[in-house]
Amino acid sequence: MSNGNERGAAEDAVARAGDGGASGAAGATGTAPGAPRDTVAAVVRQWQAVRPDIDTGPMEVIGRINRCAALLQQAEDAPLRRVGLTRPEFDLLGALRRTGHELTPGELARETFSSGAAVTKRLKQLQERGLVDRRADTRDRRVSHVGLTGAGRDLVDSLLPDQLAYETVVLAGVDQDGQAQLSALLGDLLRQLEGRLGLSPGFLG
Repeated sequence: MSNGNERGAAEDAVARAGDGGASGAAGATGTAPGAPRDTVAAVVRQWQAVRPDIDTGPMEVIGRINRCAALLQQAEDAPLRRVGLTRPEFDLLGALRRTGHELTPGELARETFSSGAAVTKRLKQLQERGLVDRRADTRDRRVSHVGLTGAGRDLVDSLLPDQLAYETVVLAGVDQDGQAQLSALLGDLLRQLEGRLGLSPGFLG
């Protein structure tokens, strides 16, 4: 699991990522009285000043989701960096590990919400490191199947506890009840969005 130095590095990274001007933000209608202010609240207040006729409620939700996603991408994934992996590369390895079988590059692209070109590039790098294998389909040589090597499987299994510990630090400011409520609300939103795109949970089977 993560040691004290790694947890400290994670806390510093999250603090740096979350320091993008939030101190100057002002409250919005969707912010509870007395709650800490954030950058989205400032944006909403500005829109309300110039366009008081519009409902900024959706912006207060979607804007915060987008802002959180951007800051999480900026934060350093210390355990991944330690072994020379990027988050998208780890997502590919994780998809192969959790599904438990080979996947085509197209399936990996859908599973990790990535473009085909990006997946191809990442797979090449992972194959050069001996973490994945690719084999041609016996019936269609244009199709390849990707699987974890023993080294790839061992790396995912050893890295996952450290990565989860790091993500625990990222969420440390939200108590367990708050995390459960947030997870449920985001799950509701995700199901609605996936439904509009014709996707379903576990769509790869």
